[in-house]
Amino acid sequence: MSDRDEEREFDIKWADGAEHKEPSARARMLAARWKENPPGPVPFRGDSDHVGSRRRSSWVSTVVVLGCVAAVIVLLGYINFRVP
Repeated sequence: MSDRDEEREFDIKWADGAEHKEPSARARMLAARWKENPPGPVPFRGDSDHVGSRRRSSWVSTVVVLGCVAAVIVLLGYINFRVP
C-alpha cells in the first residue's frame, strides 16, 4: 500500500468527530411528512386485540418445534435399535 492510499483511507474517528452530522434519508423524509401532517398519539402497549393471536401462534410454533425434535429423537433411537 502506498502512502497516497493510506492518506485516502476513511478514518472513522474523524467522521465521528464531525461537528455537523447530516440526518439519514428516512429521517429527512419523515421530518418533511410530519411537518405537514404530524402523527397522532400511539399507546405504549399498542392494541390488545393482536396480543392473543400472537401468543397462540407462538405456542403453536413451540409445539411444532418440540414435536419435530421428539420425532427426530425417536427416529434416531429406532435406527440405532435396529442396527446391531
